[in-house]
Amino acid sequence: MSTPDSQDVRRWTLLTNHARLMLLIAREPGIKIKDLAIAAGVTERTAQAILKDLEVAGYVAKQKVGRQNKYTVDHALPFRHPAESDHKVGELIEIFQILSRDKPAVN
Repeated sequence: MSTPDSQDVRRWTLLTNHARLMLLIAREPGIKIKDLAIAAGVTERTAQAILKDLEVAGYVAKQKVGRQNKYTVDHALPFRHPAESDHKVGELIEIFQILSRDKPAVN
């Protein structure tokens, strides 16, 4: 019998890396690409590619502030897949913001 930690278990998550990066940006608009990649568990190159996808699709806008970038997420845009297109990405962001706010502090 195999255990959940065995090598034959497929690794997957419910959120895509695109959603994960969008949530991280919504939480911290001034986050650096390097920190974004670390927090999402992807390479910097992957984070840059995903960020470009989100920008081209209009979900994220980038503004130069001095030498750094500041990102904003358009909460009013719908999910891209037809099955969820009647929901706005802001709804997902709100859920995670509520969960983060309600999470007890770890000392």
